[in-house]
Amino acid sequence: MVRHSATLALDEALRARQAAGQRVLHLGFGEAGLPVPGTVADVLAGAAGRNGYGPVAGSPEARRAAAGWFTRRGLPTEAGHVLFAPGSKALLFALLTALPGDVVLPTPAWVSYAAQSALAGKRVIGVPVPAEAGGVPDPERLARVLREERPGVLVLTVPDNPTGTVARPEHVRAVCELAGRHGLAVIADEIYTELIHDARTPARPAALLPERTVVTCGLSKSMALGGWRIGFARLPAGPFGDALMTELTGIASEVWSSLAAPMQAVAAHVLAEPPEVRAHIAAARRLHAGVARAVHAEFTAAGADCRPPEAGFYLYPDFGPLRPALAARGLDGAAALADALLTEHGVGVLPGDAFGDDPRALRFRAATSLLYGETEAERRAALHGGDPLALPWIAAALTRLRAALTALPSGPRRTR
Repeated sequence: MVRHSATLALDEALRARQAAGQRVLHLGFGEAGLPVPGTVADVLAGAAGRNGYGPVAGSPEARRAAAGWFTRRGLPTEAGHVLFAPGSKALLFALLTALPGDVVLPTPAWVSYAAQSALAGKRVIGVPVPAEAGGVPDPERLARVLREERPGVLVLTVPDNPTGTVARPEHVRAVCELAGRHGLAVIADEIYTELIHDARTPARPAALLPERTVVTCGLSKSMALGGWRIGFARLPAGPFGDALMTELTGIASEVWSSLAAPMQAVAAHVLAEPPEVRAHIAAARRLHAGVARAVHAEFTAAGADCRPPEAGFYLYPDFGPLRPALAARGLDGAAALADALLTEHGVGVLPGDAFGDDPRALRFRAATSLLYGETEAERRAALHGGDPLALPWIAAALTRLRAALTALPSGPRRTR
């Protein structure tokens, strides 16, 4: 049975609570939570009359813009090596379907990788991430796995969801070297790359293993256009990439036909990076960083271990240091901890086992991007104001989170 995506299911459940009049602090869903820039909305409106299907891989204009976008980021790319889709999620599933062999995932990893692998008939081999950052398997553990297993695909997420961190260059190099030595195809999910808080360039698998790495990206996170479903992929040059492009185009032609033509116009505009787009992403990066740091401070003040946020809008706290007090309440794993936060305090988070983590661990993912406001005016104020933490609705959310975390260890005992 194919289950409802854990992230989408939680988002729908929390929004239903809100619609019913309940007070909910929504930390459960990775929506970027920002308004659409006016110039981008104008492009979409101007393209409303484009109602033809168009080429499966994308319009020449959009593919050229994406090729230039990658090239400016140190990955020289031809337009013919770019494929567009209705969201990078569709591309990831098409890749997992097309590429042979079982799939190695860092643990924890975004919920859909394992689910899509299962849909594609692939076995998932989880390898824990290093202590410093997520998104890549620990190189030493991966080496041990590859001495015994013969997978075909390695998925890397740089920067990472769910931990909100950026893999260290030495780890990316090491896992790419192992992938090359063992003939693995690498899927590099880079949808959060534009939202690295200090704007540094991460180690890119496609630069380290160019002939075997596919890069997926999209506009859902950097531009907060999740509902517009614009994804794109860069395939490597050479025989491997050419054969894979043929396979992916075939899958796309039978599943989604083509990205909606108005969205291709938006993609061409955004990926050309006019000044207002660059300014919007820079402002979003600052906002994500500031609020994520503030929430991180609340988790650590409550006694949790938590990697400092480095990209995007995720945190992955570990309440293991509070295990004795939480166990006395009957909170013996991630699901119980998340349930207590929601039912007792109205705080929605996604338990770590949804990401392939040990269900007994007291870890969960918190997404901070829906704290920016409930109205477009509030979200614009958060994006363009001076200090988002001084805004009353964000300050109130932090106060409420602090109260929930403070009360959590001393609440009533829960029974099954």
